[in-house]
Amino acid sequence: MIEVTTTALAAHPFLRGMPPGHLEELAASALVAEFSAGTRIFEDGGFADRFWLVRSGYVSLDMHVPGVGPVVIETVGMGELIGWSWLFPPYRWAFGAVCVSPLEAFQFNGPEVRARCVADPALGYDLTLRLIQVLSRRLHCTQTRLVARPRGTADMY
Repeated sequence: MIEVTTTALAAHPFLRGMPPGHLEELAASALVAEFSAGTRIFEDGGFADRFWLVRSGYVSLDMHVPGVGPVVIETVGMGELIGWSWLFPPYRWAFGAVCVSPLEAFQFNGPEVRARCVADPALGYDLTLRLIQVLSRRLHCTQTRLVARPRGTADMY
């Protein structure tokens, strides 16, 4: 695994504008991860102990539907965040994630980042605001898809 620099983190859209001290804290808990196309990064309901910032490639976020199997909810790519369940108890993935293409991402150790956020509340506040913006944008996209769905269709995915 490759060491992550604050300069590399500062260039990622999710972290753009974050103070240098906060970037240093995050860099200490990060590494570069690479995944092959078809790799399942995590499964919904599993223990959530990390998160990723995508540098290249695409990931489908999915959920298991009984009797159907995994159903894709959204596909995310460069500049996006994968995984927010590491921050909120009970630390279980709300969705699954599988690589649509080869993926390179910054990978962060969730418990380490949580501890750093407790030690530095300004970092925790900054990171939480950024996560909330992602969640809000994804919720809005989901609402838009549901509203745009033709009337009478039973398939909500």
